[in-house]
Amino acid sequence: MWIFDAHLDLAMNAIEWNRDLTQPLDVVRASEAHLKDKVDRGRGTVTLPEMRRGSILGCVATLIARVEHDAFSPVQGWRSAAQAWAMTQAQRAWYRCMEEAGQMRLIADATSLNAHLDAVAGQQESSPNEEPFPIGFVLSLEGADAIVDYDYLHRLHAEGLRAVGPAHYGPGRYAFGTDADGPLGDHGRQLLQEMDSLGMILDVTHLCDTCFWEALEIYEGPLWASHQNCRTLVPHNRQFSDEQFKALFARGAVIGSAMDAWMLSPDWVRGQSTPEQLGVTLANVADHIDHICQLAGNDQHCGFGTDLDGAYGHEQTPADAKRISEIRGLLDILQDRGYDQAALARIAHGNFVRFLRSAL
Repeated sequence: MWIFDAHLDLAMNAIEWNRDLTQPLDVVRASEAHLKDKVDRGRGTVTLPEMRRGSILGCVATLIARVEHDAFSPVQGWRSAAQAWAMTQAQRAWYRCMEEAGQMRLIADATSLNAHLDAVAGQQESSPNEEPFPIGFVLSLEGADAIVDYDYLHRLHAEGLRAVGPAHYGPGRYAFGTDADGPLGDHGRQLLQEMDSLGMILDVTHLCDTCFWEALEIYEGPLWASHQNCRTLVPHNRQFSDEQFKALFARGAVIGSAMDAWMLSPDWVRGQSTPEQLGVTLANVADHIDHICQLAGNDQHCGFGTDLDGAYGHEQTPADAKRISEIRGLLDILQDRGYDQAALARIAHGNFVRFLRSAL
């Protein structure tokens, strides 16, 4: 059974972290074990071979470059939209190189989606001498700060961009995100109108509550929450309330469950806690998936949205998922909880594939 992961920051890791993601994970870890510039050095969890090892054959892959709004911003970013735009272009160039090398396959319309699904269906176990199976990816922009003006959105769409999350952390140029609050404003509303005109997917992940409800009122197109967990289980503004999830169900949205450990334990203290100390495992992820299924009354709205390469390593992943290939263990846990094979297939990939068939 193959897996679709609805949120990975692959190009950010390749460009800003200087990781060659075509290499085996152990090679990448060893190459940076002596470095101290990033908190996760030597502890990364994601490479393309490691994804193939876990049959993670499709994903939503991001462009990400936020703008700092003051010199004391707690989240690193760029000092201008032009600089952020330039970073997204470097990231897009890396994806293009991966496409040309046969490492990845862009999914931007129904034809490319169907071609990738056919390839997955025909995929056999690779021998060491065979070319690597190209991992399919839908291109998404996490945080819209890099869109200098609305023409830049159209440029990105022409380059294959199909989803946008207007905000990331803090105040953004178009919306307020995690740990901030405020309305969309004229610029945010105009962005949504431009996205709607292009038939793009709105990613509501990271939107503050005020912007979330405004966006659902304004946006008429398809929407999802690519990497999102439950506020009922772990109280924090980064998570969604049951009321928000119900609104997403009504719109046919799919929610990818995130695997960042602090989003899985209400007792997590940043910079101090470890998954082993608090017993954070894939069972905690299963709790969030099961909560959403029980809330919806079905399994039609759940999927994987791991965010396992989101500027942290296995010091902040479930203790039994120190490599992205190990997320397959989540399917065994759900099976033990009574989910049958058809339900597991929907959660592993089917719900996002169904969504994409409609949205694209």
